[in-house]
Amino acid sequence: MTDLRPWPGAPYPLGATYDGSGTNFAIFSEVATGVELCLFDHDGTETRVPLKERDAFVWHGYLPSVGPGQRYGYRVHGPYDPAQGHRCNPSKLLLDPYAKSVEGDVDWAQACFSYSWDDNEAFNDEDSAPHMSKSVVISPFFDWDNDRHPRTPYNETVIYEAHVKGLTQTHPDIPEDIRGTYAAVAHPVMIEHYKRIGVTAIELMPVHQFIHDSHLAEQGKRNYWGYNTIGFLAPHNGYAAGEQPVQEFKAMVKALHAAGLEVILDVVYNHTAEGNHMGPTLSFRGIDNAAYYRLVDEDRAHYYDTTGTGNTLLMKSPQVLQLIMDSLRYWVTEMHVDGFRFDLASSLARQFHEVDRLSAFFDLVHQDPVVSQVKLIAEPWDIGENGYNVGGFPPLWTEWNGKYRDTVRDHWRGDEATLSELASRLTGSADLYEEDGRRPFASINFVTAHDGFTLHDLVSYNDKHNEANGEGSQDGESHNRSWNCGVEGETDDLDVIALREQQKRNFLTTLLLSQGVPMILHGDELGRTQHGNNNVYAQDSEIAWIDWDRAREFDVLTTFVAQLTKLRRDHPVFRRRRFFNGRSDIGWYTPAGEPMSEEDWDAGYARSLAVFLNGEAIREPDSRGEPVTDEQFWMLLNGHHEPLDFVLPDVGGGERWEIVIDTHAPMLDSAEDRAVKTAESFTVPGRSVLVLRRVF
Repeated sequence: MTDLRPWPGAPYPLGATYDGSGTNFAIFSEVATGVELCLFDHDGTETRVPLKERDAFVWHGYLPSVGPGQRYGYRVHGPYDPAQGHRCNPSKLLLDPYAKSVEGDVDWAQACFSYSWDDNEAFNDEDSAPHMSKSVVISPFFDWDNDRHPRTPYNETVIYEAHVKGLTQTHPDIPEDIRGTYAAVAHPVMIEHYKRIGVTAIELMPVHQFIHDSHLAEQGKRNYWGYNTIGFLAPHNGYAAGEQPVQEFKAMVKALHAAGLEVILDVVYNHTAEGNHMGPTLSFRGIDNAAYYRLVDEDRAHYYDTTGTGNTLLMKSPQVLQLIMDSLRYWVTEMHVDGFRFDLASSLARQFHEVDRLSAFFDLVHQDPVVSQVKLIAEPWDIGENGYNVGGFPPLWTEWNGKYRDTVRDHWRGDEATLSELASRLTGSADLYEEDGRRPFASINFVTAHDGFTLHDLVSYNDKHNEANGEGSQDGESHNRSWNCGVEGETDDLDVIALREQQKRNFLTTLLLSQGVPMILHGDELGRTQHGNNNVYAQDSEIAWIDWDRAREFDVLTTFVAQLTKLRRDHPVFRRRRFFNGRSDIGWYTPAGEPMSEEDWDAGYARSLAVFLNGEAIREPDSRGEPVTDEQFWMLLNGHHEPLDFVLPDVGGGERWEIVIDTHAPMLDSAEDRAVKTAESFTVPGRSVLVLRRVF
């Protein structure tokens, strides 16, 4: 490779682009005085190729002899002046921000840092290449055959939040050599499971190339969750069974699509893995620090941090905005994903200081003909000032509804005065989303997510038990809104176990029969436990993985979830496209059968509610334009610990009702269980839900 002489090439597209004959390399840096493309043989031999062409601060060149599999990186010459925000250091090999594949890991040698560990004021010019990951040129060609996006309407969507490794690492029916990989996520046995429980979309925790933090590596731990991105166009190489993560990821998407399942990615565009001013120089920092990162205005040697990770990307920078939009379009057009969940999305809206729904980022997303047409889900908060913005995102967006989680948890653990807010959350949170023209499906409803207790632990622990994290249990949320049902942790007490299983069914019934889009945390349907650890971000171990052997003990729960998703799928009254519009389609009653009064809503002791859902009154077309008709249902929610008799008001005369969901007796196996009854009242056991369907 010593005789390589680049042709001029083109400044667009950025990254390494193979065209079948050679590869074009293009990288942005305004501050650079020179850029070297570094090519690596398999034995690590490096050949440096200066890029002489520069257009609009993009350095570029075309190498006709370079093709897929070529490992490469960059060295950027320019000012090293941290006080002015510049941190160029040509002794550091830099990953391509547009790399579509990455090989190897960072080993955290001192060479990866631009300062000496003994003296952080001393400039470190030790070569980092032997200790660095390498970017890899890929072939863009893949046989997608007849692949198509399922485009499941929001109101028909049920999301399954999953971790690539934790989902399949212990599954006995998946070959050992592919467990914990993209291939395993789409293995037939997993697709069978997704179909059984009725989910329609797999939301994968971060799969952009990430690195494991140095402090975790020193402790023998790993960044299990992956919220530590270093490559926004590359699938994480640690989740690939073979040596071609791009091809394997595409094959996964193709198989899931063939089964009618969408793929949503949890994406982390708010920060990178380079950390604060004491972090390593791996990519962006050495390419053009001031163009990519938000710096403290009066002290540009330090980073303005609204993410809690040490840095925040500069959302008013054209290069940052271009990188994010190019990445999003790439994952849709080339990798065929169906949507994105944006981590700490409030940070993306901070074009200046405040969270602004009119920021440039939202403008770009809304006008983009590709990105605007996929599912866009915001985690609507960050740790910056006024960062909590549930209900505050623009009309095109849906949101993780943190208020839904908190309200439902509070209700079922027995908190006072939650009925009025519970009613709002059950019906799609109109108070948050209706005013700006959004629909009920703007609310992504969840009770549990990766961050916090699993469903099993939510009903088994009052307090977090994070000792395994090695941080003295100072990490993780302390206010979990959980209730252990009388005993902390695992127990042999059959009464406590029965109550816990009933509470799980209460949460799942509430979640899956609420208006909005339900999201289930992977393994909740299988009784997955983290043994009270509510912050397994560094636990790449049995603590965090699904225990598929243990899951067999919870088949009743898995079957119950399948019953709920089928009920939701079969009956549009549980997944309306519009908000309820009055007494004709919904009614609220006390257990005595009286319409709820203001006093009833405000009574702190009241924990029970009867909801009449009049499916016959639906007047909206479905996604195909056909008129919707449905049946009538009662949801009887008893949050008290004692049984209650619910009197059913006359809603038409001679009503006969069939029990379709009973969280106290989940299986409803016998004819007696499902008996059609002409009854004016039903007894609902303590802390349970009864769902009735009208039968003519």
